[in-house]
Amino acid sequence: MFSARKAAAVWLFLTFERVLTAQTPLSSHAPLSFYQGVENDLGRWDLGEAPAVNATGHLVFETANSLLHTGQTHVIVLRCEPPRGHLGHPRSRGVVGNEPDWVNHEKQRIMDLCKWGQKYGVNGFVSEIMICNFTSHMEVVSFLNLESTRIGPPTNWPEDLNTVHHVYEVMHSASWHGNYPGETRIVLDFSGLVSFYDTALVPSLVPRRVGLERWDHRVGGISSGDIERVHDRLAQALVRPPVTTSGIDWKTVLRVVVDRYASRLELMQYLLNMTLDDRLIFDHAQQVQRRLPRPSNTNTSATGNATNSWAAPVFRECATSHTASIVAHGVTLMPSEHLLLQAVRETTREICRVVTKMWASGLIVGVDPFYPPEQFPEADHIHTLMGEWKEDVTRLISWLDWSVWVKCRPACGIEVTKGCATYLLGPLAFSPPPGGADDAPPFQDSASLWPDPNKGEWKRPQPKCIRRLEPYGF
Repeated sequence: MFSARKAAAVWLFLTFERVLTAQTPLSSHAPLSFYQGVENDLGRWDLGEAPAVNATGHLVFETANSLLHTGQTHVIVLRCEPPRGHLGHPRSRGVVGNEPDWVNHEKQRIMDLCKWGQKYGVNGFVSEIMICNFTSHMEVVSFLNLESTRIGPPTNWPEDLNTVHHVYEVMHSASWHGNYPGETRIVLDFSGLVSFYDTALVPSLVPRRVGLERWDHRVGGISSGDIERVHDRLAQALVRPPVTTSGIDWKTVLRVVVDRYASRLELMQYLLNMTLDDRLIFDHAQQVQRRLPRPSNTNTSATGNATNSWAAPVFRECATSHTASIVAHGVTLMPSEHLLLQAVRETTREICRVVTKMWASGLIVGVDPFYPPEQFPEADHIHTLMGEWKEDVTRLISWLDWSVWVKCRPACGIEVTKGCATYLLGPLAFSPPPGGADDAPPFQDSASLWPDPNKGEWKRPQPKCIRRLEPYGF
């Protein structure tokens, strides 16, 4: 067992394998004055204090980070830069009109949204890319008269090779923007973000999310007062001059956190899911311990106690390193930016709380290779430690719920592409076509192929490897 041994406890930037601080987009070091307030109160950095049940900072964080490359958002971002690049758009005649039109097929929704946004000069919406006026902010590059190869619904869709090929090419093209950075032709202004996870703005949804998975979070049931506040916040963001923003690249701030921790947490989960006998358990525990935070100098005594309070400075420095510069430099933030700042703080705090607690417990048990114990710990103690680590990492990954972890295992080969068939085919299989029943996808009537979208995997989509070459399948 480890007792009364000096351990590093300050100026640590949660360095899994020592190398992570170099990519921080803002200065990592805060002046000492930054810690001369509540942040300097080490009693506020309790390793045993988990987030509140109704906390939403991690949800704001992930929905903002996943914009433009995953499905569920629960947020609205105003003031997008115009699309840069080409947009393909089918039309039955060789002219471009000034009426709202679709790059998907929800015509009435586009009409309603464009009517609302007209007084603010809004020309489009990025959901399925809805354009209010194709003659505004856009120019025609070319008109191509393409012949449709789909003559009509086949009698037996699975055996009609042309239609099958068309459907799988649609799925393939729909997966292009499924991963970060997503749709790069559109640049979002995060200072205009409005989130339904903002509990100060939309408190009426808090009790409606209690006990529900994120899949089941909905804005239905929002109070009229909250709707009015959301409308007011949207209007303020739309009329505000762009020069009033802080200039902080929030997309990068969010992504740096994900890049720094995602693969390392995933690796630790993989290591902790292995089953090992007593002969190998010590070396394996040291492998995990090496990937946890380590101090850079020694000025705090590590003593085994119920809370490991001696590790509080490590926890604090880890959790504040991503946002210290923003706070210390007194940058003026918009309400949306305050929300994002708080989201980063809450998210990194919980990450650092868990991994610092794991590191401290490993140090006390005696599996830290940089602070070797006077005698090897018993195998039973290591098994207990590894079990606690496994629970901690599993809970943390579930709580963070990052889209970067949604992938096929094992990874897809070159002849297949990763995607959620329920996301990619869902709009085709279950939505009414734009031109009426005659334009319905030929597979829409195939009940055996397309089950109830509110049940099973169609309600909780999972990634699949989808073949890109014949024979098609997933």
